[in-house]
This record gives sequence, C-alpha cells and structure tokens, in this order.
Amino acid sequence: MATSLDESYALCRRHARKTAKNFYYSFLGLPPAQFRSMCALYSYMRICDDIGDDESVPVEARREHLASWEETVRTHLNSTSSVLSPGWREESGQEALFETGLQVLPALRDVVERHSIPQQYLLDVICGVGMDLDQPAASFDSSSLTCRYQTFDELRDYCYHVAGVVGLCCIHVWGFRGEVAVERAIDCGLAFQLTNILRDLGEDADSGRVYLPQEDLDRFGYTPTDIRLRVNDDRFQQLMKFQVERADEYYTKARELFQDLDPVGRPILQAMVRIYGGLLGEIRKRDYDVYSHHISLPTWQKLLIAADAMIRRRFQRSSTESR
Repeated sequence: MATSLDESYALCRRHARKTAKNFYYSFLGLPPAQFRSMCALYSYMRICDDIGDDESVPVEARREHLASWEETVRTHLNSTSSVLSPGWREESGQEALFETGLQVLPALRDVVERHSIPQQYLLDVICGVGMDLDQPAASFDSSSLTCRYQTFDELRDYCYHVAGVVGLCCIHVWGFRGEVAVERAIDCGLAFQLTNILRDLGEDADSGRVYLPQEDLDRFGYTPTDIRLRVNDDRFQQLMKFQVERADEYYTKARELFQDLDPVGRPILQAMVRIYGGLLGEIRKRDYDVYSHHISLPTWQKLLIAADAMIRRRFQRSSTESR
C-alpha cells in the first residue's frame, strides 16, 4: 500500500524524535517546513545505518541488502510513481527495517525535489555504510585488532561519506550561497564525526573497530590493543590532545559557514556546533578520559541550546517583518 506524503513525513518526525538524540534537539530551532525536511533526511540516513549495523544479519547479507536498498532509492528518486516495490528478497531478516525505509522514501523524494539536493549525496551515504562492512570487526578475544585506516586522508574520505554528505544535504535545506559553503559543510561534518570517534573510542574497540589512523597511533607509540585495554597514560594523553586540537581546527572552519548560510539556517548550525563542540569540550574537561565514563551532554543543556536557537529564529523573523 502506498504511503501518502503526509504519512511519510509524520513517520519521519516520530522516527527522528525517538532516535536522533543530539540532532533532534538542533532541529527544533528550524521553521516547520525545514524541520520536517531535516527529520526526513535524518530518518533516511538512520535507515541506511541500521541496515549496515544489524549484527543479527551476516555481513555478506547486509552488503546485498545495502545494494538492494541503493537500487530502491535510486529508482524511487527518479520515478513518478508513488507505489514502491521492495528490491530485496523476502525472509532477509530485515523486512521490518526495509518496510520503514519504504515509508520514508516519499518524504525523502519531496525533500530532494524541494531543496534541489543532488541525489549522489544520498547514495554516498550508503557507500559510507558499506565502507564499514568492507572492514570486518575483529573478535574481542583476538590479537588481530588493527586500525581501519592507515592515514588521516583515508579517515577523512570515510568521514566525508558518513558525515560530510550529511552537512551538504543540510545546507541545501537551510539555503546557502557560494562554493566555499560546500567546503565548510564538509569540514563541519568532519568535525562532528571526529568528535564521535573520540567519544566512542573504547566502545568501538570493544566491537573490534578502531577508526583513528595508524599513522597517528604510531606518532605517539600507542596501539589498538592499548585502546581495547583502556590504557590511559602519557602516550594516550598526547594522542588525545593531538586529536582534540585537530577536531578544533575543523570546528573553526565550520564556523566560517555561518556567513554563507541563509539566516534561517544559522541558529540550527549554531545549535549543532554548540552540542557537538560541547561534547569535545567535555572530553577536554575530563582530561581526555573517554574510557571511564560515556561523554554526553545532559538533556537540560541540549534543551537550552535548542530553546536559544528557537528564540534566535523568532527574533530574526520579527526583525525581518518589522522592516
């Protein structure tokens, strides 16, 4: 049965509210039209992640499902029909997830058309999820834990596919001008992703994943096994200081995006930078100890940031109307 556009958007909002956490609080600062567009984008990207992350399904099957999902998305974005047929085989183990994905697609297509988002950005997200599957996780009790990427350039390419393209989709929803804004949006996504990598360092290692590049660990004489064992010594402190300073450089570049955004997008970008930058600040405040406690901002603080974004948007609107 076809999902109506309104039903699709409503599902996306529920989905985003339930799962988006940090991002959802940032969305609250947007006008209604852009708010629902962001919920649709987030829901689509979450579906992509969930297909790739579902460890109850074998890796090879997940690769097949991602390929089928990519073909379904590509077909739907270029189709005039509102009736969708699944591109995966039944009894795949992910039927409910795919069904949710189909219900998201009408809203996604409307967002793409409304905001002139290049389709390749959406397909690049699927590619990024596939990159994680191309690097199988090491088992917990093995000594084979290694860095997924040898160099920062390799890590940056991964971050582009899982976060940079998210930034590019966002600025199309918010409105922007100039090619420099495209570069800064990619930097913004990189800053957020680096923050996530540092925050989740220990948890990722427990799952057999080390995202920091080997060249950085070699620089400070630290190893993937040290990460798994939660070794917090001078080597670790120097490594984390280096990584936080690098992330800070990308936050500085991301802030340059403000001047190239339409006014409606500035409060939400500020909210997102404050939330993710706040996480980076918490890492620094804890002397880089991401092992002992999960780094997060309290809900009240994120709500205050969201409220500030909403007040700023309303002030901008009032200023515009009074001219």
